Amino acid sequence: MTQPDEAFQKAFDPQLTRRILRYIRPYLRLVALGLLMALLIAVANPTFGLLQRYAIDHTFGPRVLLPSLDLAGRQRLFSLLLTVGLSYLGLKVLEFLFRYALSMSINILGQRVLYDIRADIFTKLQRLSLSYFDANPVGRLITRVTSDVDAINQFITAGLVSLIQSSLLILTYVVIMLTINWQLALISLAVLPVLYVVTGYFRARLRDSFRVTRVQQAIVNTKLNENITGMLTVQLFGRENRNGVEFDRSNRLLLDANLRSVGWFALFQPSVSILGSVASGLVLYFAGRAILGEAGLVGAGITLGTLIAFNGWVSQLFQPIQDLADVFNNLQAAMASSERIFGVLDTPVSILDKQGAKRLDRFEGRVDLENVWFAYDDAVEAETPDTDPRWTLRGIDLHIKAGESVALVGATGAGKTSITSLVSRFYDVQRGAVKVDSHDVRDLAQHDLRRHIGVVLQDVFLFAGTIESNLTLGSSEISHDRVVQACKYVGVHEFILGLPAGYDTEVRERGATLSTGQKQLLAFARALIQNPDILLVLDEATASVDTETEMHIQDALAKVMHGRTSIIIAHRLSTIEHCDRIIVMRRGRVVEEGSHRSLLAQNGYYARLHRLQYAQPDAAD
Repeated sequence: MTQPDEAFQKAFDPQLTRRILRYIRPYLRLVALGLLMALLIAVANPTFGLLQRYAIDHTFGPRVLLPSLDLAGRQRLFSLLLTVGLSYLGLKVLEFLFRYALSMSINILGQRVLYDIRADIFTKLQRLSLSYFDANPVGRLITRVTSDVDAINQFITAGLVSLIQSSLLILTYVVIMLTINWQLALISLAVLPVLYVVTGYFRARLRDSFRVTRVQQAIVNTKLNENITGMLTVQLFGRENRNGVEFDRSNRLLLDANLRSVGWFALFQPSVSILGSVASGLVLYFAGRAILGEAGLVGAGITLGTLIAFNGWVSQLFQPIQDLADVFNNLQAAMASSERIFGVLDTPVSILDKQGAKRLDRFEGRVDLENVWFAYDDAVEAETPDTDPRWTLRGIDLHIKAGESVALVGATGAGKTSITSLVSRFYDVQRGAVKVDSHDVRDLAQHDLRRHIGVVLQDVFLFAGTIESNLTLGSSEISHDRVVQACKYVGVHEFILGLPAGYDTEVRERGATLSTGQKQLLAFARALIQNPDILLVLDEATASVDTETEMHIQDALAKVMHGRTSIIIAHRLSTIEHCDRIIVMRRGRVVEEGSHRSLLAQNGYYARLHRLQYAQPDAAD
């Protein structure tokens, strides 16, 4: 089975490359600067060999070594060496400046492209519906924003620079060598066909090793994430040793994959080095014979300076050739990562605002579900038969008046939470309509709709920051007095004042230092602060609190629910006995509705749930 993080099979994909280059387009000045610097470096590098050739031929030639060299001749020789030395030093300074400018321009380019791609992915993730996150694990999405984006940045800053600079260097070396002596140049380049075959052989092995390494790395990351996230369960059931064995197995496979990569690379480097030495040996042999005056493949006129310069050029020529081979790995990683990144960016947004979506300044709070059929499976459509088991809600007709408090009860999976999700338009119905104040939620702007709906969930999520920033969600429009007032309503004010820094106390990741009841009360306060007078939706908000905390919540609810439309979901029936109406759901349908007393009097499904919860004998069973 194909692993989700397996490396891309193609080494180069023109379409993906074009999409990456679109992110480079806004920074063409940086690209132009980088190209200019790479060109200047390519021109400067062979020039050092020319300076060495000139100095050697004009200082160690036969004429210079004559014993009759007078004082003036020695002074001219010293002046020549000084000029060549200063020129060499000046050229090195220029090369340093060129390389600095190249490195700065390309790395700034890479970081800005990385910023743009990361921002686009985050923005897209913010717009995707909850159904997308139901199908994609959090760890995989985090990898898209981090590791995959870094792979593209690595290709731009390392691979692309190497591709351009190495190509220009190879071109200038070959041109200057052919210009100086084409016979000696062809001799030195004779090993290139062998180098091409060797590089292709090792490249294929390195590519396969690279692919296996990425797969094993993803497996190790997954196991590490699961073990840390589920540490409570691991220690509770004593699975430390067993998990350690399983992790060691995956970790060892990753080690083996990395060692294979290291092994192939360890063979590749010396192989290229040996071929470079062969080329240098050929230059020394044929150029040396020409200097000694022997006939050979190289014509006459070869000097000692030419020999030394050619030998240096040949050695330097093999480094950019080797760098080009390394570009392949960067390119393949970039292709694999870009495929996954653009897969996220190309995901269609299923919940969209209509053109000219309505905006309401204030909601009355009337909610209507009209013959609503809904399924979480995207493959289910309006034409799907009623008998299909994938339907979560089946023909729900529910009308909640403004200011009415309504409780939804039923077994797990009855569809209670789905109703609240549809009211907030986290999902769209396949049939029927969900309306707020007689407006179909699909006709309203999502942001406008949701800012009027306060939601308190059973699993409270707290962000890193202070207590107050979690309550205000970073909004500067919410005053501290309003925060304090809401906290007093839900009975959490005194608890906050007892913390080391009060409302400025730092919250650890997911509120690790707070109890479930404390986090639940903070969630109540947060909902009230954000929506003090509109529609309140509660989803199992009292399911995990003790009796004393529940009394605080009940007292707060009595104040908060007055004059507000309230939809409460609770398995603990004591929390909803005073609601205006109780809706009893079973297998996606409404089976009963009425007040607490009237439903008990009916002796139906609700009465049975009540007896089961309070451990009363049920004659029907």
